[in-house]
Amino acid sequence: MITSAQQIRSYRGPDLLSYGFRPFFLGGAIWGVAAIGLWLPMLAGSLTLPTAFSPLEWHVHELLYGFLPAVAAGFLLTAVPNWTGRLPVAGRPLLILFLIWISGRVAILTSALTAWWFAAVVDLAFLAAMIVVISRELIAGRNVKNLRVLLLVGVLFAGNAVFQVEAALGVGEGYGTRTGIAAAVLLITLIGGRIIPSFTRNWLTKRAPGRLPVSFGGFDVFAILVGAIALASWVAAPDSTGTAALLVIAGVVHTIRLARWAGERTVPELLLLVLHVGYAFVPVGFFLDALAIAAPHIVSASGALHAWTVGAVGLMTLGVMTRASLGHTGRVLAATWPIALIYAAVLTAAIARIVAAFEIARTPMLQTSAAAWVIAFGGFVVVYWPVLTGPRKLHA
Repeated sequence: MITSAQQIRSYRGPDLLSYGFRPFFLGGAIWGVAAIGLWLPMLAGSLTLPTAFSPLEWHVHELLYGFLPAVAAGFLLTAVPNWTGRLPVAGRPLLILFLIWISGRVAILTSALTAWWFAAVVDLAFLAAMIVVISRELIAGRNVKNLRVLLLVGVLFAGNAVFQVEAALGVGEGYGTRTGIAAAVLLITLIGGRIIPSFTRNWLTKRAPGRLPVSFGGFDVFAILVGAIALASWVAAPDSTGTAALLVIAGVVHTIRLARWAGERTVPELLLLVLHVGYAFVPVGFFLDALAIAAPHIVSASGALHAWTVGAVGLMTLGVMTRASLGHTGRVLAATWPIALIYAAVLTAAIARIVAAFEIARTPMLQTSAAAWVIAFGGFVVVYWPVLTGPRKLHA
C-alpha cells in the first residue's frame, strides 16, 4: 500500500505547484510589494492605473483582500493535510486556484475598463473557491472541528463584498475595511494562538529546563471571544466610547495571553521570537485604537489601526512564511542573516507607521514605513525564490 508521504514524494510536476505554500507565499509577497510600491506614485499623482478605485482604496483593498488571502491560502493549504492526513492540493488544481487569485488582482487593477460588479465577482471568486476547497478537505478528512477557521475566511469574503459596494457607490463608511482588518486580527489570535505556544514548547523542551508556554485552554477561548466582541463593536461603532472600553479590555486580556507563552526565552531563536513580537502588536492595536477614540487629537484612527495591519499582519505573515517554507522544503529551521534583516525591516515599517500616527515627523515616517515594507517582502521574494521554486531537500 502506498502511503500519503510516498505519494507526496512521488509528485513529478513543477516544484512550485507541489504544495500550496509555494505559489501563494511567493505570489502574496510579490503582491505585498506591489500594493505599497505602486501606491506611493499613485498617491503622488505620478502614476495612474486603470482601476475604478482611488489610490487609497486600491492600496487598502489589495493588502486586505489581495495580499492577505494569498498568505492565508498558503498556510491553510499546507496545514489542512496535516490536520486531515489527506494529500495536499497540488498540480493542476493548485494552479487553477492560483490563477483565480491572479485573475482577481488583474480584475481590480483594470476595473475602470469593465463594470465594477464584474471585477468584484472575479475578485470574490478566490475566497469562495478557498471556502469550497478547504471545507471539502476538512469534511472528507473528518476534521470538522477546524471548520471554524473557515468562518473567518467567510468574514473576509463578506468584508470584501462590502468594500466593493462601498467603493462603487461612494458610500465610504469603512465597514468593508474594518471587517477585513477584524478578520485578519482574529485569524492571528486563532491560528497564532495555536502555533506560537506549540512551536515555542517544542523548541524549549530541547533546551535547559525553565518556564514553558501554557497550553491552549479555557483562557485562550476567553481571550479570543473578548477580542471578537471588541472587534465587532469597532466594526459597527468605531467612534463609540463603549467600543474604546471593550478595546482596552481586549488589549489587557491579550497582553496576559501573550505573557503566558514564555516569549522571553525565545530571544536566541529569531524564527520564534518574530512570532511573539508579531502577536504583541495585537494588544498594541487594541490600545492604540482605543486611544484614537478617546483622544483623536493625539493619535489618528487611520494611523492607529496600522499596529494591526503593518505590525501584527506584517510580522506574523513573514514569521509564518519564513518558518513554514524552510520546514516544508526540508531546510534547517534557523534564521540566517538575510532572514534577520527581513524581520528587522518589517519591524521598522511597523514602528515608523505607528510613530506617524502620532503626527511625529509624519511624512518621513510614512516614507520610511513604506520603504521598509517593500524591503522586507521584496527581501523575502529574493531569499526564498530558490526555496519555493526548487526541490525539497532530500536529506532532511
